[in-house]
Amino acid sequence: MWGNGGSEHLQFGYRVDTPIEPEFHSHPWYEVYYFHEGVCNYLIGDRIYSLSPGDLILMNGMTLHCPKMDPRYPYVRSVIHFEPSLLKPFLELPQGVPFLQPFQTPTNFKLSLQPREKEEVERLLAAMDERLRHGGTAAQSRMLLVFADLLHLIYELCRNPMSERPELPSEKESTVQRVVSYIEERFTEDLDMERLQADLHVSKFYLSRLFKEVTGVTIFDFVFQRRINEAKISFLLDPGRSVTDVCFQTGFKHLAHFSRLFKRQVGMTPETYRKRIRMRQG
Repeated sequence: MWGNGGSEHLQFGYRVDTPIEPEFHSHPWYEVYYFHEGVCNYLIGDRIYSLSPGDLILMNGMTLHCPKMDPRYPYVRSVIHFEPSLLKPFLELPQGVPFLQPFQTPTNFKLSLQPREKEEVERLLAAMDERLRHGGTAAQSRMLLVFADLLHLIYELCRNPMSERPELPSEKESTVQRVVSYIEERFTEDLDMERLQADLHVSKFYLSRLFKEVTGVTIFDFVFQRRINEAKISFLLDPGRSVTDVCFQTGFKHLAHFSRLFKRQVGMTPETYRKRIRMRQG
């Protein structure tokens, strides 16, 4: 994990402003992402979100996601990665509420906060950062209390449909959204630009240029990353399955190609990844 600080179960980056290259990724932690300032499209699963300051995103982590920011503007965000087991004591309180529910749904949440809600979320994020900077066991415990408060607030916001405002994507973003939704339904099939052009009734050259402009990656980088992410999920759900089975199930035609891309994206071969999961699960 990464960030300004935390522990092996929680990592917190407060008002991070370092630029990053667009790269689709996934991880096994839950994530809270708060957008402070900048110009950014965030692609999560099969949805593209145009972010505004004060937008809050909740993810279960395993959904493929990638921010594409405009490098001409500062990109400032606060990000929390955490293991849900860390919050178990709070869930077991007599008056406990299921505040992890928003992270456990198939869809991810994007909340556009009202001024008062923004103020409260930013106050809690700043308080977490202050506790973290103090260091020591007591400060870590106090930070966790503030984080639990933030998650309770988020739970309440998710129950209020007024917290989300309708998306008003540009024509470019709408077109790329169509491409992403199309790929999400067919990423295990045999895809090429001619098929996309025929099915979406848009020039393949225009689609290629537009997709890279909006997301920061090419269409087939996205397709391959989506397949690798699906392979990771398959191994997690059934580590007994062979690498060959998962390779063909996720749309790859050649085992060598699958293994090479998997290692590049995950940092280890699919066989090593599968073995580690089997060892972890006993």
